[in-house]
Amino acid sequence: MEARRRAATVLTYLLLIVSFAVFVFPFFLMVVNSFKNNGEILESPFSLPTSLNFGHFAEVIDKMNFFVSFRNTVVITSLSVLFIGVFAAMTAYYMVRRPTRFNNGLFALMVASMIIPFQSIMIPLIYIYGAKLHWIDAAPIPLLIILYIGFGSALSIFMYHGFVKSIPYELEEASLLDGCTRTQTFFKIVLPMLAPTSVTIAILNVLWIWNDYLLPSLVLTKDQDFTMPIKMKVFNGTYMNNWELLIPALLLTILPILIAYLFGQRYIIRGVSQGAIK
Repeated sequence: MEARRRAATVLTYLLLIVSFAVFVFPFFLMVVNSFKNNGEILESPFSLPTSLNFGHFAEVIDKMNFFVSFRNTVVITSLSVLFIGVFAAMTAYYMVRRPTRFNNGLFALMVASMIIPFQSIMIPLIYIYGAKLHWIDAAPIPLLIILYIGFGSALSIFMYHGFVKSIPYELEEASLLDGCTRTQTFFKIVLPMLAPTSVTIAILNVLWIWNDYLLPSLVLTKDQDFTMPIKMKVFNGTYMNNWELLIPALLLTILPILIAYLFGQRYIIRGVSQGAIK
């Protein structure tokens, strides 16, 4: 029996090591090849670099206008995720506590909208906001944030909706008896209890918005408004990719989100775990 337990433990660790290697290996290749030139990358992509050449990173920062595109990406992602979380939580709370036919029908429409592919509506969308309303020329970044809020709300409301149902209504009644208004009850009682779901929703939306290319490429037309995924296209040619610059650009793009995760992993894991327990 002891031998079987040890064998199971060894097998578990082996599987964990293999899984870790599978997930880390692509990132390892990216880091290793970011210090090579095109010839070295194409000839031996799996070998270690002969020298640490940081000149590629300086060239990438210059050609990408990195700090401007990084600022744009941070602003768009932060505001979009913040407004999606707050608005979706408020909407889900209202729909759960006011289960009228209209609210139930509206919730069903929101859930149904998640199956509609963005590609089927992007041309009418750009036509309306571009040719008709001229918002793309006037305020591209605020328009992009509004579109992210619209496209990201359905899934977020769906997730919040199920979690709000698990919150005892007696807690809200007690706060109302203590003199709180409905708004105070939501922000002081309900919203803090939604923290595990909020963390999960924030992670999903940050990964989606930070790495999104299609929607920003349709809305943002000026170089000073571009996000990092769009700026990386300067390293793609019609017949050849400039790998010695494209790979460092990819590394610089994912590095901020990776650092943010490393600093916030304690809160992220705790929030996801609490949400699973609920």
